[in-house]
Amino acid sequence: MRKLLSYSIVLFVLTIILLLIIPLPAALVDVAIIINMSLSMMILIITMTIREPLEFSIFPSLLLVTTLFRLGINVSTTRNILTNSGSSGQVIQSFGDFVLRGNVVVGLIIYMIIVLMQFIVITKGAERVSEVAARFTLDAMPGKQMAIDADLNSGLINEQQAKDRREKIQREADFYGSMDGATKIVKGDSIMSLITTAINLIGGSIIGIVQSGDTIGNVLSTYSIATVGDGLVGQIPSLLISVATGMIVTRAVSEGSLNEDISKQFMAQPVAIMISGVVVAVLAVIPGMPVLQLLIISVGLIAGGYFLSRRLQAEPALATSGAFGPAGGTSLRNFSADQDMEPMPGDEAGGPKQVSEEEYYKDVNNVYTLLSVEAIEMEFGYSLIPMVDESVGGRLINRIIIFRRQYAQDMGFVIPSIRLRDSSGLNTNQYCIKIKGEEVAKGEILIDYYLALEPENPEKEIDGIETIEPAYGIPSRWIKPEDRELAEIYGYTVIDPLSVLVTHLSEVVKQHAHELITRQEVIHLIENIRKTSPELVEEAFPNLIPYSLFQKILTSLLKEGVPIKDMVTIIESVLETISETGFPVKDVDGLIENIRTALKRTITRLYCEDGTMKVITLDSELERTMVGCLSKGERGYYLALNPDVLQSLIGQITTQLKKFNSFSQSPVILTSQVMRVHFYRLIDQFYPNIRVLSFNEISNNVQIQSIGSLTLEGKERKGA
Repeated sequence: MRKLLSYSIVLFVLTIILLLIIPLPAALVDVAIIINMSLSMMILIITMTIREPLEFSIFPSLLLVTTLFRLGINVSTTRNILTNSGSSGQVIQSFGDFVLRGNVVVGLIIYMIIVLMQFIVITKGAERVSEVAARFTLDAMPGKQMAIDADLNSGLINEQQAKDRREKIQREADFYGSMDGATKIVKGDSIMSLITTAINLIGGSIIGIVQSGDTIGNVLSTYSIATVGDGLVGQIPSLLISVATGMIVTRAVSEGSLNEDISKQFMAQPVAIMISGVVVAVLAVIPGMPVLQLLIISVGLIAGGYFLSRRLQAEPALATSGAFGPAGGTSLRNFSADQDMEPMPGDEAGGPKQVSEEEYYKDVNNVYTLLSVEAIEMEFGYSLIPMVDESVGGRLINRIIIFRRQYAQDMGFVIPSIRLRDSSGLNTNQYCIKIKGEEVAKGEILIDYYLALEPENPEKEIDGIETIEPAYGIPSRWIKPEDRELAEIYGYTVIDPLSVLVTHLSEVVKQHAHELITRQEVIHLIENIRKTSPELVEEAFPNLIPYSLFQKILTSLLKEGVPIKDMVTIIESVLETISETGFPVKDVDGLIENIRTALKRTITRLYCEDGTMKVITLDSELERTMVGCLSKGERGYYLALNPDVLQSLIGQITTQLKKFNSFSQSPVILTSQVMRVHFYRLIDQFYPNIRVLSFNEISNNVQIQSIGSLTLEGKERKGA
């Protein structure tokens, strides 16, 4: 029985198909009509109560099933009307009598109005909205993927959440694509309804006059009642489904159910409600207008708007301002991401007594505090201070803490404290990021705007201030908050100012993480491993693995984006290489390649999507040529390519990288283990974000998909 229930939908569809073939008695037709109406009403209510379209993702398929069901009923009712002298059950008879009220012309006109209203207004509008939503959703996919990557990189979400959001984006694109086609079914159903009505009326009248010999008046009366009744019982469910279709494709920017959204958004505009009440009251002065009804509605609107405004005023206001001194002053202290404060020259630990800056630096020990260099610093213009200062609701420090925690979990390296301070040397909306005291990146934030990332082919341009997204260099626009929903409809990816800032910071920190791993941090990491693997650490450090060598290994891995979280595997791989080649280690590059091979599962996970890794490969002839170009220097081998070959190679890489724009995976070039490190060093100066992997670093259970190849082209082949 349970197995039979699992195939209930299949049996239902098969039953619908039988409706097209097997004649049904009028009683069963009545049951089918009632089920059709109930199902349509249920679907409409569901579309109005869901919070987002994907909660009802079966709607496109359900639309097809309900349309087929309705067509099956139409065939059965048409067969009964034409063969049973206009009789096809009590439901159709009741609808026909109720609408016609003895007047055939009025009944047909009302029926035609309902049909045309559905066909021209609702169905046509839903079809257009579905088409636009499908196109915008597909155009916005790359931008949304980049936004997910940015949130993942900044530590706002973990890998599982990122995977879920990517799947949701894919399902969303599939859903709107299906809806684009499903609306064509609704349109065809409306056309078919008109054709069926014409067949019932004309065909029934001919049959009635020819076969029964009754008068034309009686025949038209009989078949018009049946035709209008049949049309209504088919058109009402069809109208409900059309409304549901329009409802679900226009819910793209809703935050709750339709009832919640309407209540919240209408109640937030009491002034508009009161103005509407005043306008309605003014209409009462027009001669002939129903004064009583107008005044009742007017008083209701004005009173409702007044009470809503009182209610909004009674709610506690959020503090949105703070007291700060002039830009560049010492009013903003130097916060760190550990939420500590750096003492200012005028502060004393013993009490609130203030001293001048000159007096403070008279003590030579205080001068030494100026010699320290912060690992990471961020400086802000005056307008950006509220994003930092927690006393006025700034959330930057919390976001940095989240990013640091996520980065430590992913990469196995704890980012040092990030010093945050205001600066008089920057414009009010600017910020800069420094690594070890030197500026490495700069950006500009409009704190009262949103950043809209432009899709590849926007349907329409949104008004805004043109700019470039600082982290990834994407053309963007600063838009007003009220234009956010419109920008998302046009396919733009909209990001708030704080996320723009955190994303830029996280990308800069990742690019320079290898510069931040000091000898002290290496020792700290080793001592952390000692807690769980004391024997391994005792064997390795410092006799077999000097701290300087281990720092160089970790620096090299971090520079190429390889996590160092599995420290035990890294240490064991170094010890294994030493046991094979002897001590001290002479070939550091070979040692690092062995470590990368030991970490191949970790490396594969970073660039594998659904069991497939998309890569750019090297032509065998090109690789042989590069092997022949290896030269030995003071620090080992390096790749000395002919300038023409190098220029051709860089041009090919630029072309091939464009293929990765439609993928969420980072660009990967696949080489042999012998050439990997040399090829990486060659292109790192041109493309620092490209990952170069060898075949030995990829797990056996991963399918490698080559989407391009680098070759030794004609002229360069001869020159090489």
